[in-house]
Amino acid sequence: MAKITKKIKTIKIDADKCNGCRSCEVICSFVHATPKYSSNNPARSRIRVIRHPIKDIWVPVFGGEYTAAECMGRDKYIIDGKEYDECGFCRASCPSRDAFKEPDSGLPLKCDMCEDEPSEEKPLCVQRCMHDFLVYEEREEEVEEEQGKLGDVELHLESLVDKYGLEKVIDTVARIAQK
Repeated sequence: MAKITKKIKTIKIDADKCNGCRSCEVICSFVHATPKYSSNNPARSRIRVIRHPIKDIWVPVFGGEYTAAECMGRDKYIIDGKEYDECGFCRASCPSRDAFKEPDSGLPLKCDMCEDEPSEEKPLCVQRCMHDFLVYEEREEEVEEEQGKLGDVELHLESLVDKYGLEKVIDTVARIAQK
């Protein structure tokens, strides 16, 4: 397998600075509305802010890869004396929870760094963060060339097949194609 140089984009989170304003969730849901900026529904956001209301602790988590199976991780984290379930910090869209799934269709949601047309210089959640706890970084890294990786359409179709079954998805696509 050949090595290639790839631009790696990341968002560093300084949770100590987060005050829970959720402006990151709001702008993300605006950007990903169809048509763009037409509605605000944080359930469609690719970032979620987990909170502990008594201790005033806020931790933003970005949507990650889709996984067809539930993981076995059921670890607990204790932060400032409060116990958190591992799923609360997980970035995956999986069958065991509704986080990072499109509320109407159940399709997985993943942070795309606002790279849709027109591409933004920095993700909008970083641009709109009032307290600079989200910091956008780019670096070049040598990685193995990815072969056979599913694209967005294939990933969404796979998710629908997992949820509704192959026959139902094929019938629906055939019906839509006839319109």
